[in-house]
Amino acid sequence: MPATPVQYVGDKLCVGPLDYSFLPAVPAIPGSSILNGPVWIGTGTPIPTANCMIGPGLLNPISLEVKGITNIIGILNRSAITNSIGLVTKSGATIRAALSATSGINVKSSLNSGSSINVFNTVIVDKTCTAARFIGDISTTIGINPQTVAEITLAKALPAKPFDIKHPNKEGYRLRHVSLEGPEIGVYYRGKLENNSVIDLPEYWNGLIDPETITVQLTPFGSYQELFVEKIEWGRKVVIKNREGSAINCYYIIHAERNDLDKLIIEYEGESPKDYPGQDFIGVNR
Repeated sequence: MPATPVQYVGDKLCVGPLDYSFLPAVPAIPGSSILNGPVWIGTGTPIPTANCMIGPGLLNPISLEVKGITNIIGILNRSAITNSIGLVTKSGATIRAALSATSGINVKSSLNSGSSINVFNTVIVDKTCTAARFIGDISTTIGINPQTVAEITLAKALPAKPFDIKHPNKEGYRLRHVSLEGPEIGVYYRGKLENNSVIDLPEYWNGLIDPETITVQLTPFGSYQELFVEKIEWGRKVVIKNREGSAINCYYIIHAERNDLDKLIIEYEGESPKDYPGQDFIGVNR
């Protein structure tokens, strides 16, 4: 086989095809060395796949070390592990194969964001979606896994639990209320008592509430009345009296604590709701 030409051209060493820079149509390439590929630097027997291939040495696994400013113009393909130390700046578009966007974000397994994701349209989650808070509505499809419902419900639990709806009579406005908080799992029943002295509590309260926790508030309507609770019979009837003996006309609201669930543990040690030591109410009695 004929040997590959090696020549000195001016101030550079040329290995490979002859240097034709002396021709007017061929640009002169300055430099101390020109290697016309394919070129292999390192150990081993390469299969030529590029003009220049760099392999690891025997004593040092680092194939290439570049100090100073490096400009890469064109397409850069990277595979395996890339470690960047110091300041890395990028201009233009950076596309990673891990993100697939259609209409909104479609996640087949789970989405975990260390900071936040702001989505103006739709997020479709096949399994789990956790977040510090959700603003707006969460809708589910038929046949959703009960565990998924529990996770979404827990994720929507905020420091204060609001509901936010379109304003019923102001165009372009919304209406927000916040749930009443308290150190018990309570229910209430309210109404108006007129020309009667007995408040019949709902039948479903039997077995739902602890009769010993019933409290009653009365507000006279129309005129001053000295009203008081005479007795509560079997946790089903509240008997009201007027000290003056006149007709009773009042509003009432009655509170009681539920007895179908464990008592609420108000304070407990932990870092998140998952550390709650008592009964998990999500999904109970469904």
